[in-house]
Amino acid sequence: MEEVHWADSIAYDLLKIRRDHKIATGITPSGPIHLGNLREMLTADAIRRAIIDKGGSAEIIYIADTFDPLRRRYPFLPKEYENYVGMPLSIIPDPEGCHENYAEHYLQPFLESLDILNIPVKVKKAHEMYANGEYEEVTKVALENRDKIAKIIAEVTGRRLEDDWSPFMPLCKDCRRFTTKVIGFEDKRVRYKCDCGSEGEVSLREGKLVWRVDWPARWKILGITCEPFGKDHASAGGSYDTGKRIAKEIYGINPPYPVPYEWINLKGVGAMSSSKGVVVPVREFVEIVPPEIVRYIIVRVKPKKHIDFDPANLLDLVDEFEEGLKKGDRSVQLSMINTYGDVPFRHLIVVGQIAKWDMKKVMEILERNGYKIDVKDVERRLRYARNWLEKFASERLKFEIAEDIEKDIFSEEEMIFLKEFAKSLEENMNAEDIHNKVYEVANSLGIKPAKAFQAIYKAILGKTYGPRAGYFIKTLGVDWFKERVRKILK
Repeated sequence: MEEVHWADSIAYDLLKIRRDHKIATGITPSGPIHLGNLREMLTADAIRRAIIDKGGSAEIIYIADTFDPLRRRYPFLPKEYENYVGMPLSIIPDPEGCHENYAEHYLQPFLESLDILNIPVKVKKAHEMYANGEYEEVTKVALENRDKIAKIIAEVTGRRLEDDWSPFMPLCKDCRRFTTKVIGFEDKRVRYKCDCGSEGEVSLREGKLVWRVDWPARWKILGITCEPFGKDHASAGGSYDTGKRIAKEIYGINPPYPVPYEWINLKGVGAMSSSKGVVVPVREFVEIVPPEIVRYIIVRVKPKKHIDFDPANLLDLVDEFEEGLKKGDRSVQLSMINTYGDVPFRHLIVVGQIAKWDMKKVMEILERNGYKIDVKDVERRLRYARNWLEKFASERLKFEIAEDIEKDIFSEEEMIFLKEFAKSLEENMNAEDIHNKVYEVANSLGIKPAKAFQAIYKAILGKTYGPRAGYFIKTLGVDWFKERVRKILK
């Protein structure tokens, strides 16, 4: 019996509880939002799709943690950003001066990426939620239940909180940081002292809850029923463990269905991290890899399994996706957002280079090779093929058809092979027939197949390696190859 896809399994569980769902996601825009962050969004979207496929309704709410403080000056920031450490991202200037603030600088490209990936989200910005009063009531409840919350955190984490701990962090009116201590609370006003030496009073809209309280508070505000989150939050005594108790005992709600996920490791550097600069920015990535493949990278793997990702080896994954497309694979179904034509992505990389990326010539080659062509699809994926080749591909995949080939680069046995191989080729052969013919002729002449393939690549490119020979010759045209060999032998 075929295993149920992980997204369908979660959808079945959720639909037993209710028919409509709100799935939360949240990322702090403290630096370039990368492919590792995208796992949360695509996990949520796969669940959303699975729920809708089964007759339920679901939406994704993306909470941008724009009110979080800048933890430190990250390596990619100018030295003067030392002065902004501790301030909310929403009031720090954009490091490149092109957006309203720091948070928007990293948030906007990510939201553009979600559009390209066809992930519909309702965006909520934390600093706006606090400022417009959405957090006001839950903050008041948290302050009134300060002792109960401190007891829950101590019991779950084994860590006793300081006597002056508060679930609320006022934003200092002088230094604009959260380096404050609550010294009084009455009605909806909070008095504070700050490490900078100032004292003041703020409303419940002028500060934020600490993370372990903020998380269950937003479940209450937004009516969240499901949430994917990183494995760090799911550890014993972690923020989900405290959050689910605060949700039940303080806010009187059930915590959302948890979907913890593992990290994505970038080959050679480990887990991706915005603060360390170990990233493939999502906005850049979705210009290089077709969106359905970006989705497939994540949707095909269960959330609790880590993903090792090597951009240079993308073609094997694309081959797997295209094979799954023919078989109706569920991971592929949950990844599809565009028409995906018959022309293999690997073949487009070859055709594009042969045609020097001229669309008219590309179409001529594809038509000659008998493909059913969706022009819009070919144009779209050809652009991705070119971008991927330039950015990530191994040099061995890049080629240029040689204008002239010198005869003296061939050994005598290579010349004999080329003559007999060219003679054996027929115009109506498909790529597999041509590939098999290489072995047939090589064996008949007592030549090692590897040597035969090298002779073919030398005849076309002037070097000993290249794309899959059968597809390559079929794409160039059997007559073209025969003429090339005739000139070499002449």
